[in-house]
Amino acid sequence: MDDPDITGGVDAPGAEGSQADAALRERAEWQRLEDQLAWYGQRSRHCRRWHKRLRVLQVAFAATIPVLSMADSPLARWLTAVLGASIAVLEATEQINQFGPLWIQYRGTAEHLKHEKFLLLAGAGPYRDLDRAEALRLLAERVEERVSSEHARWVRTAEKSVALRKDGKPL
Repeated sequence: MDDPDITGGVDAPGAEGSQADAALRERAEWQRLEDQLAWYGQRSRHCRRWHKRLRVLQVAFAATIPVLSMADSPLARWLTAVLGASIAVLEATEQINQFGPLWIQYRGTAEHLKHEKFLLLAGAGPYRDLDRAEALRLLAERVEERVSSEHARWVRTAEKSVALRKDGKPL
């Protein structure tokens, strides 16, 4: 028989609450939510780090060019040229990998999934007055809907990136 308390006794004192928590953590729907939360959080951090690294390097290189241009030596001219070319390569790397937009997309999806988790645990929103089985079924549907739409968006972005690399022009 399904437990009408979706939190599974999260607020209940003693061993009964921890047993219910363990039962919830063993459910495939909950594990999928946790897995997707971890993946989107990790990917968001990865993209944020690369986006910021590339941007900081571009700014540092761009700021160095005027200083080097004041020096009257062949080495300074070569370094200026190398830094200018490096800025172009860094920008191309950002555009091809889309670290900035993906950082925002992945962070948004992670926050949405956290929101779903909170609503489920609180028995609020669409999970209000549902027994555990119904609430977990709804959770699975909502998580998969979000992940599926995120995947479709990723495919569109990847296709545009490939088209851009082939033609040198956006679609």
